[in-house]
Amino acid sequence: MSAAGSADHHEIAYDRRRLRQWLAGEARAEGVTRRRLLTLLAATAAATALPVPEAARAADPTIVKPLPPEWFIPRGTNAETRWEALRGTGHHTPNERFFVRNHTATPVLDADDWRLRLWGDGLRGTPGEDKPVELGYDDLRALPAVTRTAFVECAGNGRSYYSTQHGETVTGTAWTLGAVGVARWRGVRLADVLRRAGLSPYAVDVQPRGLDAEYVSGGESLGRVRRPLPLAKALDDVLLAYEMNGEPLPYDHGYPVRVLVPSWVGIASIKWVGDIEVSAQPLYSPWNTTFYRLFGPAYPQEGSKPLTRQTIKSAFELASGATFPAGQSQVLHGRSWSGAGAVTRVDVSTDGGTKWRRARLYDRPRSGTWTRWSVPWTPGTPGPTHLLARATDTAGRTQPDTAVFNTQGYLFDAVVRHPVTVV
Repeated sequence: MSAAGSADHHEIAYDRRRLRQWLAGEARAEGVTRRRLLTLLAATAAATALPVPEAARAADPTIVKPLPPEWFIPRGTNAETRWEALRGTGHHTPNERFFVRNHTATPVLDADDWRLRLWGDGLRGTPGEDKPVELGYDDLRALPAVTRTAFVECAGNGRSYYSTQHGETVTGTAWTLGAVGVARWRGVRLADVLRRAGLSPYAVDVQPRGLDAEYVSGGESLGRVRRPLPLAKALDDVLLAYEMNGEPLPYDHGYPVRVLVPSWVGIASIKWVGDIEVSAQPLYSPWNTTFYRLFGPAYPQEGSKPLTRQTIKSAFELASGATFPAGQSQVLHGRSWSGAGAVTRVDVSTDGGTKWRRARLYDRPRSGTWTRWSVPWTPGTPGPTHLLARATDTAGRTQPDTAVFNTQGYLFDAVVRHPVTVV
Protein backbone atom coordinates (compact mmCIF):
# COMPACT_ATOMS: atom_id res chain seq x y z
CA MET A 1 0.00 0.00 0.00
CA SER A 2 1.26 3.50 -0.81
CA ALA A 3 2.12 6.01 1.88
CA ALA A 4 -0.93 8.03 0.84
CA GLY A 5 -3.15 4.96 1.15
CA SER A 6 -1.77 4.23 4.60
CA ALA A 7 -2.37 7.80 5.72
CA ASP A 8 -5.94 7.71 4.43
CA HIS A 9 -6.60 4.50 6.31
CA HIS A 10 -5.31 5.93 9.60
CA GLU A 11 -7.34 9.11 9.08
CA ILE A 12 -10.44 6.96 8.65
CA ALA A 13 -9.61 5.13 11.89
CA TYR A 14 -9.20 8.48 13.68
CA ASP A 15 -12.55 9.71 12.33
CA ARG A 16 -14.22 6.53 13.54
CA ARG A 17 -12.86 7.07 17.05
CA ARG A 18 -14.24 10.62 17.08
CA LEU A 19 -17.60 9.36 15.84
CA ARG A 20 -17.61 6.67 18.53
CA GLN A 21 -16.98 9.28 21.22
CA TRP A 22 -19.71 11.53 19.85
CA LEU A 23 -22.23 8.72 19.53
CA ALA A 24 -21.45 7.48 23.04
CA GLY A 25 -22.19 10.95 24.41
CA GLU A 26 -25.42 11.18 22.45
CA ALA A 27 -26.37 7.70 23.56
CA ARG A 28 -26.02 8.57 27.23
CA ALA A 29 -28.04 11.75 26.73
CA GLU A 30 -30.83 10.00 24.83
CA GLY A 31 -30.86 6.74 26.79
CA VAL A 32 -29.95 4.57 23.79
CA THR A 33 -29.52 0.90 24.65
CA ARG A 34 -26.11 -0.79 24.39
CA ARG A 35 -27.36 -3.07 21.59
CA ARG A 36 -28.64 -0.07 19.60
CA LEU A 37 -25.39 1.82 20.20
CA LEU A 38 -23.30 -1.07 18.92
CA THR A 39 -25.49 -1.23 15.83
CA LEU A 40 -25.00 2.49 15.22
CA LEU A 41 -21.24 2.22 15.70
CA ALA A 42 -20.95 -0.68 13.27
CA ALA A 43 -23.02 1.12 10.66
CA THR A 44 -21.03 4.34 11.09
CA ALA A 45 -17.66 2.57 10.83
CA ALA A 46 -18.73 0.67 7.74
CA ALA A 47 -19.99 3.84 6.09
CA THR A 48 -16.78 5.71 6.91
CA ALA A 49 -14.43 3.03 5.61
CA LEU A 50 -16.53 1.74 2.73
CA PRO A 51 -18.40 4.62 1.08
CA VAL A 52 -20.77 2.88 -1.34
CA PRO A 53 -24.22 3.72 -2.70
CA GLU A 54 -26.97 2.55 -0.36
CA ALA A 55 -28.62 0.55 -3.15
CA ALA A 56 -25.45 -1.51 -3.61
CA ARG A 57 -25.04 -2.45 0.05
CA ALA A 58 -25.25 -6.06 1.19
CA ALA A 59 -28.82 -7.22 1.70
CA ASP A 60 -27.61 -9.45 4.54
CA PRO A 61 -26.60 -7.32 7.55
CA THR A 62 -24.14 -10.01 8.67
CA ILE A 63 -21.82 -8.98 5.80
CA VAL A 64 -20.42 -5.45 5.50
CA LYS A 65 -19.43 -5.15 1.86
CA PRO A 66 -21.89 -4.83 -1.03
CA LEU A 67 -23.05 -8.09 -2.62
CA PRO A 68 -24.12 -7.23 -6.18
CA PRO A 69 -26.18 -10.16 -7.56
CA GLU A 70 -24.05 -10.27 -10.70
CA TRP A 71 -21.03 -11.09 -8.50
CA PHE A 72 -22.42 -13.13 -5.62
CA ILE A 73 -24.87 -15.84 -4.65
CA PRO A 74 -26.09 -15.20 -1.07
CA ARG A 75 -25.86 -18.28 1.16
CA GLY A 76 -27.07 -17.41 4.66
CA THR A 77 -24.27 -15.63 6.50
CA ASN A 78 -22.01 -16.38 3.52
CA ALA A 79 -21.63 -15.13 -0.05
CA GLU A 80 -20.43 -17.28 -2.95
CA THR A 81 -18.54 -15.70 -5.84
CA ARG A 82 -20.04 -16.30 -9.27
CA TRP A 83 -17.37 -17.71 -11.55
CA GLU A 84 -18.47 -15.59 -14.49
CA ALA A 85 -17.63 -12.55 -12.31
CA LEU A 86 -13.95 -13.60 -12.32
CA ARG A 87 -13.59 -13.48 -16.09
CA GLY A 88 -10.88 -10.98 -16.98
CA THR A 89 -10.00 -10.11 -13.37
CA GLY A 90 -6.43 -11.39 -13.51
CA HIS A 91 -4.69 -13.88 -11.26
CA HIS A 92 -5.75 -12.31 -7.95
CA THR A 93 -9.41 -12.16 -6.96
CA PRO A 94 -10.42 -8.51 -6.41
CA ASN A 95 -11.25 -7.88 -2.76
CA GLU A 96 -14.76 -6.75 -3.60
CA ARG A 97 -15.45 -10.05 -5.45
CA PHE A 98 -13.82 -12.39 -2.91
CA PHE A 99 -16.23 -14.91 -1.38
CA VAL A 100 -17.30 -14.50 2.26
CA ARG A 101 -17.44 -17.35 4.78
CA ASN A 102 -18.83 -16.27 8.15
CA HIS A 103 -20.02 -18.32 11.09
CA THR A 104 -21.77 -15.27 12.54
CA ALA A 105 -21.76 -11.58 11.59
CA THR A 106 -18.70 -9.67 10.42
CA PRO A 107 -17.36 -7.69 13.41
CA VAL A 108 -16.35 -4.09 12.73
CA LEU A 109 -13.14 -3.65 14.72
CA ASP A 110 -10.71 -0.78 15.28
CA ALA A 111 -7.01 -1.54 14.72
CA ASP A 112 -6.02 0.95 17.44
CA ASP A 113 -8.00 -1.05 20.00
CA TRP A 114 -6.86 -4.45 18.73
CA ARG A 115 -4.50 -6.65 20.70
CA LEU A 116 -3.14 -10.11 19.97
CA ARG A 117 -2.72 -12.15 23.15
CA LEU A 118 -0.41 -15.19 23.13
CA TRP A 119 -0.68 -17.49 26.12
CA GLY A 120 -0.44 -21.09 27.30
CA ASP A 121 1.97 -23.65 28.68
CA GLY A 122 3.77 -23.83 25.33
CA LEU A 123 5.41 -20.49 26.07
CA ARG A 124 8.31 -19.93 28.42
CA GLY A 125 7.28 -18.20 31.61
CA THR A 126 3.56 -18.04 30.73
CA PRO A 127 1.99 -21.10 32.37
CA GLY A 128 -1.52 -19.74 32.10
CA GLU A 129 -3.75 -17.17 30.50
CA ASP A 130 -3.11 -14.79 33.41
CA LYS A 131 0.37 -13.93 32.06
CA PRO A 132 -0.11 -13.39 28.34
CA VAL A 133 2.23 -11.77 25.85
CA GLU A 134 0.44 -8.99 23.96
CA LEU A 135 1.12 -7.27 20.64
CA GLY A 136 -0.70 -4.27 19.22
CA TYR A 137 -1.36 -3.55 15.56
CA ASP A 138 1.65 -1.23 15.26
CA ASP A 139 3.84 -3.79 17.07
CA LEU A 140 2.88 -6.40 14.50
CA ARG A 141 3.46 -4.13 11.53
CA ALA A 142 6.90 -3.21 12.90
CA LEU A 143 8.06 -6.82 12.48
CA PRO A 144 9.64 -8.06 9.21
CA ALA A 145 6.89 -8.46 6.62
CA VAL A 146 6.44 -11.06 3.89
CA THR A 147 4.06 -11.23 0.93
CA ARG A 148 2.52 -14.46 -0.30
CA THR A 149 0.03 -15.27 -3.06
CA ALA A 150 -2.32 -18.01 -1.85
CA PHE A 151 -5.85 -19.27 -2.19
CA VAL A 152 -8.34 -19.49 0.64
CA GLU A 153 -11.08 -22.08 0.11
CA CYS A 154 -13.89 -23.38 2.27
CA ALA A 155 -13.65 -27.12 2.98
CA GLY A 156 -17.23 -27.44 1.71
CA ASN A 157 -16.57 -25.82 -1.66
CA GLY A 158 -18.30 -27.97 -4.29
CA ARG A 159 -20.54 -29.61 -1.66
CA SER A 160 -23.73 -29.32 -3.72
CA TYR A 161 -22.30 -31.69 -6.35
CA TYR A 162 -22.45 -34.61 -3.93
CA SER A 163 -26.21 -34.21 -4.34
CA THR A 164 -26.62 -33.03 -7.93
CA GLN A 165 -23.99 -35.34 -9.52
CA HIS A 166 -23.77 -38.28 -7.12
CA GLY A 167 -27.28 -38.37 -5.63
CA GLU A 168 -25.94 -38.28 -2.05
CA THR A 169 -27.48 -36.38 0.88
CA VAL A 170 -25.01 -34.16 2.75
CA THR A 171 -25.31 -31.38 5.31
CA GLY A 172 -23.96 -27.83 5.19
CA THR A 173 -23.99 -24.80 2.90
CA ALA A 174 -24.76 -25.85 -0.68
CA TRP A 175 -21.72 -24.24 -2.31
CA THR A 176 -21.09 -24.82 -5.99
CA LEU A 177 -17.45 -23.88 -6.78
CA GLY A 178 -17.36 -20.22 -5.75
CA ALA A 179 -16.13 -20.57 -2.15
CA VAL A 180 -12.53 -19.94 -3.18
CA GLY A 181 -10.36 -16.94 -3.98
CA VAL A 182 -6.71 -16.07 -4.50
CA ALA A 183 -5.14 -12.95 -3.02
CA ARG A 184 -1.74 -11.40 -2.44
CA TRP A 185 -1.44 -11.41 1.35
CA ARG A 186 1.05 -9.34 3.33
CA GLY A 187 1.83 -9.86 6.98
CA VAL A 188 4.18 -11.37 9.53
CA ARG A 189 5.30 -14.96 9.84
CA LEU A 190 3.50 -16.65 12.71
CA ALA A 191 6.82 -18.32 13.47
CA ASP A 192 8.41 -14.92 14.16
CA VAL A 193 5.60 -13.93 16.51
CA LEU A 194 5.71 -17.22 18.39
CA ARG A 195 9.46 -16.99 18.90
CA ARG A 196 9.16 -13.37 20.00
CA ALA A 197 6.58 -14.49 22.58
CA GLY A 198 8.99 -17.10 24.00
CA LEU A 199 8.16 -20.39 22.32
CA SER A 200 8.92 -23.38 24.52
CA PRO A 201 10.64 -26.51 23.14
CA TYR A 202 7.69 -28.47 24.54
CA ALA A 203 5.02 -26.72 22.43
CA VAL A 204 3.04 -29.03 20.13
CA ASP A 205 -0.10 -27.10 19.08
CA VAL A 206 -1.19 -23.51 18.59
CA GLN A 207 -4.83 -22.46 18.49
CA PRO A 208 -5.84 -19.08 17.02
CA ARG A 209 -9.27 -17.77 18.04
CA GLY A 210 -11.35 -15.11 16.31
CA LEU A 211 -13.03 -12.01 17.70
CA ASP A 212 -16.35 -12.62 15.99
CA ALA A 213 -19.38 -13.55 18.12
CA GLU A 214 -19.80 -16.97 19.69
CA TYR A 215 -21.18 -19.56 17.28
CA VAL A 216 -24.42 -21.27 18.28
CA SER A 217 -25.24 -24.69 16.80
CA GLY A 218 -28.26 -26.75 17.81
CA GLY A 219 -29.06 -24.29 20.58
CA GLU A 220 -25.60 -24.68 22.13
CA SER A 221 -22.89 -22.03 22.13
CA LEU A 222 -19.62 -23.48 20.85
CA GLY A 223 -17.70 -20.32 21.71
CA ARG A 224 -15.70 -18.23 19.30
CA VAL A 225 -14.34 -19.89 16.19
CA ARG A 226 -10.97 -21.50 16.89
CA ARG A 227 -9.00 -24.40 15.46
CA PRO A 228 -5.67 -25.96 16.46
CA LEU A 229 -2.65 -26.03 14.18
CA PRO A 230 0.25 -28.42 14.70
CA LEU A 231 3.39 -26.50 15.57
CA ALA A 232 5.22 -27.80 12.49
CA LYS A 233 2.70 -26.10 10.19
CA ALA A 234 2.57 -22.95 12.32
CA LEU A 235 6.36 -22.58 11.97
CA ASP A 236 6.34 -23.32 8.24
CA ASP A 237 4.38 -20.92 6.01
CA VAL A 238 1.57 -19.49 8.16
CA LEU A 239 1.09 -15.71 8.19
CA LEU A 240 -0.63 -13.21 10.41
CA ALA A 241 -1.90 -11.12 7.52
CA TYR A 242 -2.95 -7.48 7.68
CA GLU A 243 -3.09 -6.64 3.96
CA MET A 244 -5.00 -8.19 1.06
CA ASN A 245 -4.08 -7.27 -2.52
CA GLY A 246 -2.16 -4.21 -1.35
CA GLU A 247 -4.91 -2.83 0.89
CA PRO A 248 -5.76 -3.20 4.59
CA LEU A 249 -7.87 -6.31 5.10
CA PRO A 250 -11.55 -5.60 4.42
CA TYR A 251 -13.82 -6.13 7.43
CA ASP A 252 -15.37 -9.27 5.94
CA HIS A 253 -11.94 -10.80 5.35
CA GLY A 254 -10.51 -10.42 8.83
CA TYR A 255 -9.64 -6.76 9.56
CA PRO A 256 -7.42 -5.87 11.27
CA VAL A 257 -5.49 -9.19 11.31
CA ARG A 258 -6.26 -12.73 10.21
CA VAL A 259 -4.42 -16.03 10.05
CA LEU A 260 -3.46 -17.35 6.61
CA VAL A 261 -2.68 -21.07 6.35
CA PRO A 262 -1.71 -21.71 2.71
CA SER A 263 -3.13 -24.78 0.95
CA TRP A 264 -5.18 -25.89 3.97
CA VAL A 265 -8.95 -25.86 4.37
CA GLY A 266 -10.28 -22.35 4.96
CA ILE A 267 -11.37 -22.94 8.58
CA ALA A 268 -7.67 -22.99 9.55
CA SER A 269 -7.26 -19.38 8.38
CA ILE A 270 -9.02 -17.79 11.35
CA LYS A 271 -10.32 -14.27 10.67
CA TRP A 272 -10.26 -11.37 13.16
CA VAL A 273 -7.70 -13.24 15.28
CA GLY A 274 -7.58 -12.00 18.88
CA ASP A 275 -5.61 -14.61 20.78
CA ILE A 276 -3.44 -17.66 20.17
CA GLU A 277 -3.09 -20.44 22.70
CA VAL A 278 0.29 -22.17 22.58
CA SER A 279 0.10 -25.58 24.19
CA ALA A 280 2.43 -28.36 25.29
CA GLN A 281 -0.47 -30.82 24.78
CA PRO A 282 -2.70 -31.51 21.77
CA LEU A 283 -5.61 -29.07 21.55
CA TYR A 284 -9.21 -29.69 20.51
CA SER A 285 -12.20 -27.59 19.52
CA PRO A 286 -15.52 -28.30 17.77
CA TRP A 287 -13.80 -27.26 14.54
CA ASN A 288 -11.42 -30.22 14.56
CA THR A 289 -13.66 -32.81 16.27
CA THR A 290 -17.35 -32.41 15.40
CA PHE A 291 -16.68 -30.44 12.22
CA TYR A 292 -13.99 -30.62 9.55
CA ARG A 293 -13.45 -34.34 9.76
CA LEU A 294 -14.76 -36.96 7.33
CA PHE A 295 -17.60 -39.21 8.47
CA GLY A 296 -19.29 -41.88 6.38
CA PRO A 297 -19.08 -45.52 5.22
CA ALA A 298 -15.54 -45.07 3.87
CA TYR A 299 -14.15 -43.71 7.15
CA PRO A 300 -13.63 -44.97 10.72
CA GLN A 301 -16.60 -44.66 13.07
CA GLU A 302 -14.86 -41.85 14.94
CA GLY A 303 -14.19 -40.08 11.65
CA SER A 304 -11.02 -39.23 9.80
CA LYS A 305 -8.20 -37.15 11.18
CA PRO A 306 -8.91 -33.39 11.16
CA LEU A 307 -8.84 -31.99 7.63
CA THR A 308 -5.67 -30.24 6.56
CA ARG A 309 -4.78 -29.82 2.88
CA GLN A 310 -7.37 -28.86 0.32
CA THR A 311 -8.21 -31.11 -2.59
CA ILE A 312 -7.93 -30.58 -6.36
CA LYS A 313 -10.59 -28.74 -8.41
CA SER A 314 -11.33 -26.97 -11.70
CA ALA A 315 -13.92 -24.37 -12.68
CA PHE A 316 -14.99 -22.59 -15.85
CA GLU A 317 -15.25 -18.78 -15.81
CA LEU A 318 -18.76 -19.20 -17.08
CA ALA A 319 -22.33 -19.10 -15.79
CA SER A 320 -24.13 -22.39 -15.32
CA GLY A 321 -26.56 -22.87 -18.21
CA ALA A 322 -24.79 -20.45 -20.56
CA THR A 323 -25.78 -20.55 -24.22
CA PHE A 324 -23.50 -20.60 -27.29
CA PRO A 325 -24.41 -20.12 -30.95
CA ALA A 326 -23.68 -23.16 -33.13
CA GLY A 327 -20.76 -22.77 -35.53
CA GLN A 328 -19.31 -19.69 -33.82
CA SER A 329 -15.77 -20.04 -32.49
CA GLN A 330 -15.32 -19.53 -28.74
CA VAL A 331 -12.49 -19.55 -26.22
CA LEU A 332 -13.38 -21.19 -22.91
CA HIS A 333 -11.52 -19.97 -19.84
CA GLY A 334 -11.11 -21.47 -16.39
CA ARG A 335 -8.90 -22.04 -13.36
CA SER A 336 -7.62 -25.11 -11.54
CA TRP A 337 -5.98 -25.45 -8.13
CA SER A 338 -4.83 -28.01 -5.58
CA GLY A 339 -3.75 -28.08 -1.96
CA ALA A 340 -1.21 -30.82 -2.66
CA GLY A 341 0.92 -29.04 -5.24
CA ALA A 342 0.94 -26.93 -8.38
CA VAL A 343 -1.45 -27.69 -11.23
CA THR A 344 0.61 -28.72 -14.26
CA ARG A 345 -2.03 -30.00 -16.67
CA VAL A 346 -5.70 -29.42 -17.44
CA ASP A 347 -7.78 -31.42 -19.91
CA VAL A 348 -11.14 -30.20 -21.17
CA SER A 349 -14.10 -31.99 -22.74
CA THR A 350 -16.85 -30.11 -24.58
CA ASP A 351 -19.03 -33.14 -25.32
CA GLY A 352 -19.82 -34.47 -21.86
CA GLY A 353 -16.62 -36.49 -21.45
CA THR A 354 -16.34 -38.44 -24.71
CA LYS A 355 -13.29 -36.60 -26.03
CA TRP A 356 -10.66 -34.58 -24.16
CA ARG A 357 -8.21 -31.88 -25.23
CA ARG A 358 -5.29 -30.40 -23.36
CA ALA A 359 -5.83 -26.79 -22.29
CA ARG A 360 -3.32 -23.97 -22.65
CA LEU A 361 -1.93 -22.83 -19.26
CA TYR A 362 -1.45 -19.10 -18.62
CA ASP A 363 0.44 -19.19 -15.32
CA ARG A 364 3.69 -20.76 -14.28
CA PRO A 365 2.52 -23.62 -12.05
CA ARG A 366 2.96 -22.68 -8.38
CA SER A 367 1.80 -24.40 -5.24
CA GLY A 368 -0.77 -22.66 -3.07
CA THR A 369 -2.49 -20.83 -5.93
CA TRP A 370 -4.44 -21.60 -9.06
CA THR A 371 -3.45 -21.94 -12.70
CA ARG A 372 -5.51 -20.14 -15.34
CA TRP A 373 -6.16 -21.91 -18.62
CA SER A 374 -8.12 -21.74 -21.87
CA VAL A 375 -9.22 -23.95 -24.75
CA PRO A 376 -10.81 -23.03 -28.12
CA TRP A 377 -14.23 -24.46 -28.99
CA THR A 378 -16.53 -24.24 -31.97
CA PRO A 379 -19.95 -25.55 -30.84
CA GLY A 380 -21.58 -27.96 -33.27
CA THR A 381 -24.98 -29.63 -33.00
CA PRO A 382 -27.60 -27.54 -31.18
CA GLY A 383 -28.83 -28.87 -27.87
CA PRO A 384 -27.70 -29.28 -24.25
CA THR A 385 -24.23 -30.55 -23.38
CA HIS A 386 -21.76 -30.49 -20.51
CA LEU A 387 -18.31 -28.91 -20.32
CA LEU A 388 -15.78 -30.79 -18.17
CA ALA A 389 -12.33 -29.79 -16.89
CA ARG A 390 -9.90 -32.21 -15.24
CA ALA A 391 -6.71 -31.05 -13.52
CA THR A 392 -3.49 -32.86 -12.59
CA ASP A 393 -1.00 -31.56 -10.01
CA THR A 394 2.68 -32.06 -9.19
CA ALA A 395 1.76 -34.60 -6.51
CA GLY A 396 0.33 -36.84 -9.25
CA ARG A 397 -3.28 -36.26 -8.26
CA THR A 398 -5.87 -36.08 -11.05
CA GLN A 399 -9.51 -35.21 -10.52
CA PRO A 400 -11.60 -38.41 -10.40
CA ASP A 401 -15.02 -38.99 -11.94
CA THR A 402 -16.57 -39.52 -8.50
CA ALA A 403 -15.74 -38.04 -5.09
CA VAL A 404 -15.72 -40.29 -2.01
CA PHE A 405 -18.89 -39.58 -0.02
CA ASN A 406 -18.78 -38.05 3.45
CA THR A 407 -21.82 -36.91 5.42
CA GLN A 408 -20.81 -33.24 5.71
CA GLY A 409 -19.85 -32.90 2.07
CA TYR A 410 -16.25 -31.82 2.46
CA LEU A 411 -13.42 -31.93 -0.09
CA PHE A 412 -15.40 -32.57 -3.27
CA ASP A 413 -12.76 -33.23 -5.92
CA ALA A 414 -14.58 -34.91 -8.81
CA VAL A 415 -14.81 -33.45 -12.31
CA VAL A 416 -17.79 -31.09 -12.36
CA ARG A 417 -20.27 -31.34 -15.22
CA HIS A 418 -20.92 -27.73 -16.27
CA PRO A 419 -24.22 -27.48 -18.20
CA VAL A 420 -24.44 -25.30 -21.34
CA THR A 421 -26.71 -25.17 -24.37
CA VAL A 422 -25.79 -24.80 -28.02
CA VAL A 423 -28.41 -22.85 -30.01
